[in-house]
Amino acid sequence: MAVLEVQPLPDLPSAAAAVFHLEYLPRAAALLDTSPKGENMVLIFLPADHTHRGWRLAAVQGLARESAPRRVNAIASDNAAAIGAALTYLNAAGGVTGQYLQLDDAGASPVVLPPI
Repeated sequence: MAVLEVQPLPDLPSAAAAVFHLEYLPRAAALLDTSPKGENMVLIFLPADHTHRGWRLAAVQGLARESAPRRVNAIASDNAAAIGAALTYLNAAGGVTGQYLQLDDAGASPVVLPPI
């Protein structure tokens, strides 16, 4: 599984999205192009508040659609154990693609997102 760590990004969501699309999206595309056929990808973001969720989800969904049948997902965490558990899960979850998973220290995100 190809892994791309996306960091650091600006705090302002619009600025973070701009940096991602300018710097990291080409890296992701190049990594997908050069990785072995059929290898899936996971983007790893640092945690951010709810204002970043929309652009991050849209970015991973777009990459997943463009890369099918390869699977592309994203996680947000700074906890090595949670990241490791999520990577293990995603590697084995054959039908999961285009997802943005926000992990807490237990490796799971809240079932209900905070109000916007």
